[in-house]
Formats: sequence, C-alpha cells, structure tokens
Amino acid sequence: MKSAERLKKKLRPGEIYRRGELANWSSSVDRDIAVLLNDGTLQKLSQGLFYCPSKGVFGQVPPEEKKLVQSFLKDDEFLLTSPNVYNSLGVGTTQLYNTRVVYNHKRHGKFILGNQEFDFRAKHRFPTSVTPEFLLVDLVNNLDNLAEEKGKVLENVARKVPSMNKAALKRAASKYGTIGTKKFFAPLV
Repeated sequence: MKSAERLKKKLRPGEIYRRGELANWSSSVDRDIAVLLNDGTLQKLSQGLFYCPSKGVFGQVPPEEKKLVQSFLKDDEFLLTSPNVYNSLGVGTTQLYNTRVVYNHKRHGKFILGNQEFDFRAKHRFPTSVTPEFLLVDLVNNLDNLAEEKGKVLENVARKVPSMNKAALKRAASKYGTIGTKKFFAPLV
C-alpha cells in the first residue's frame, strides 16, 4: 500500500490537521500531502494547516470556525466573535462586516484561514462567552474601527445602559474596557 493511501485511511472527514500530526502517520509527509491535496482529500487552509472536507447535501462542508481557530492557535483559550453581533444590541449599528474577530493570548494580526479572514487580537483578558454587557463594552472599545456615526452610536449606547444589568456592565467595563471606554461608562453605571 502506498504511503499516501495509508495516510488517507487515518483521516476523518470534517477534521483539521497540522502538518506535524500528519507527519506521525507518514514517512514522506510533504509528498503524501501533495498527493492528497491533488486528489481533493485534503485542502490547505494555511501554512501547515489542512482540512479533510466532509460532504453535505450541497457539496463540501467548510471547516467549523471554532475547530479552525483552535487548530491554528494550538489552544482553546479564545473568544470568536464578529462586529456584526453589535447589530443585535439595538444601538444603531447596521453595517455588515466580512471578518471574524478572535480574542486570544497568542496571535495578533489578520490571517486568511480557509478563504475566511480572521482578525486575531492578542488580549490579556476576555470572557469565555459573549454577553450583552461585554458586547456593549466591546462596541465602545472598537467604535473607531467601525463604519458608523460615532456620536450617534454613543448616544444610543448611553440610552441602552438603563435596560442592562448594571453590575455586569460595570464589571465588563472594568475588566475589558479601554481607558476611554471606562471613562465613558463610569458616570452611566
């Protein structure tokens, strides 16, 4: 049996593999990867990161974002979000963005993984899940990077504060807010 065929038998559809993992199952990993890329068994997501596509009703299913980021970082301590979720707050944000934001402890910068842009932001602290209070603080933190009218959004955020859990909002501002964000929320909570 050829080396590439042996490697192919180890792969599971829907899984993401690093080159190092594949090297454990192959005596000539680069040659075998090239063969498997050529026949469509693997897809290259990034340098040293590969996906064994699974098939769905409408063709190949893209990799799960969470698995993709976890494999890229070699870590599961991250928060995956998008500026689009700000729209759910009802504070006048309406733009749609074609990027995902990954708060993490290791990487900083924009990376293309599997035809999707991820904006990795190295932060000391971030929550384990997105809450409305964190989103409101994050929105104010990132307002300069958004295509929204800053003054109008800040007015709407100030009007939104009374309907929020003030203790949770105060904690979120204290833990995750920039200096400017903390100053903005201080008189409101």
